Amino acid sequence: MAAPSHSRILILDFGAQYTQLIARRLRETHVYCEIHPYDVGDDFIRTFAPKGIVLSGGPNSVTEGDTPRAPEAVWSQGVPVLGICYGMQTMAAQLGGAVESGRVREFGYAEVRARGHSQLFSGLEDRRNAEGHGLLDVWMSHGDKVTALPPGFSVIGSSNACAIAAMADQARGYYGVQFHPEVTHTKQGAAILARFAHDICGCAQDWNMKDYVGEAIAGIRARVGDEDVILGLSGGVDSSVAAALIHEAIGDQLTCVFVDHG
Repeated sequence: MAAPSHSRILILDFGAQYTQLIARRLRETHVYCEIHPYDVGDDFIRTFAPKGIVLSGGPNSVTEGDTPRAPEAVWSQGVPVLGICYGMQTMAAQLGGAVESGRVREFGYAEVRARGHSQLFSGLEDRRNAEGHGLLDVWMSHGDKVTALPPGFSVIGSSNACAIAAMADQARGYYGVQFHPEVTHTKQGAAILARFAHDICGCAQDWNMKDYVGEAIAGIRARVGDEDVILGLSGGVDSSVAAALIHEAIGDQLTCVFVDHG
């Protein structure tokens, strides 16, 4: 975990194939972020002390029984929240709106009209239509859709197939987008995520990957002290990077045990 001095965003993963891209786009704007499962405890969220929270997409339907929901602490932290695709749908369902299964699954390019001059979209557009309305080229991947706004929310984006393609409660800093801003097919997606991180959450541009190596090594030394560490090493990227960092930090105090996955 980053030093407390860093601005940080918590990404809660609901199982989307694009979740890692959300983190990448935020890190490219020099913001520290971490991905954790959607069902982390409330205490973890409070201890993490994020400046903002992102709810990722996912393969489930909020209309079907006991499907994933955001922890209660997401709504009690007093920080901005951005729900993406399934993240928007669970935001709507949990805060008093309505979600219904769509008759047709929408997958691929879509054109979203920005509405209401929201802080998330203000000044961002790919072009304008004949009436002078700003339009965004985006990538959709969903079956369900929000059909009724939660109290306090307004529509900030719509498409031909999705009347509520984006929504916001700007007083609380809650935003939801049905499309995926993290993929390159959404042309203004990186700018939208940067807008959320910096302008809405107030994150400073105070982190980069190059400096993170030194921070991680210092953190390992402080945590381990004079103790020894045993690491299961499979040879994959995650365990190999962990082994390299720990060895750089504590040298011979580390013993690696090879785990053969076949």
